[in-house]
Amino acid sequence: MKHFFGLILVCASATVWAQDTAVYRCGNEYTNAVKDAKDAKARGCKLVEGGNVTIVHSNPSGTAPAPVRAPASGSPRNDGAEQRARDSDARMILESELKKAEARQADLLKEYNGGEPDKQGGEARNYQKYIDRVAELKASIARNDSDIAGLKRELSRLPPSRNLP
Repeated sequence: MKHFFGLILVCASATVWAQDTAVYRCGNEYTNAVKDAKDAKARGCKLVEGGNVTIVHSNPSGTAPAPVRAPASGSPRNDGAEQRARDSDARMILESELKKAEARQADLLKEYNGGEPDKQGGEARNYQKYIDRVAELKASIARNDSDIAGLKRELSRLPPSRNLP
């Protein structure tokens, strides 16, 4: 029991001690080095009340950090044969993807049949299945059309191919 009252006494004194430390704000600076209220008023400082003050030092050395620079483009350019090979490979890949997307688009449009595709399986008895499939076909056509536009845009960004006959 004696230890319990001793612990309470220590905690209470620590709380009182922490409350005696006044923190003042002098412009953009926070300090507890002000002697008294008259000194604080003379320096133009105001007492900070009602909360804890946390100070984070941005750069203790006093020198500004070097700025971080992003590269000018997405990837470094090399005007040599290596870059031409990369561009050529990219063009081939994009062209093959474009051909696949255009073939898929033709298949989707053929299946869509102008908004009236042929009914499949149980769609003759369940009209909602048919409507859902038509809506999905329409969404697939729009998505594929967007993919084709993106591939064409990417191809236009590449330098023209230098294939000589």
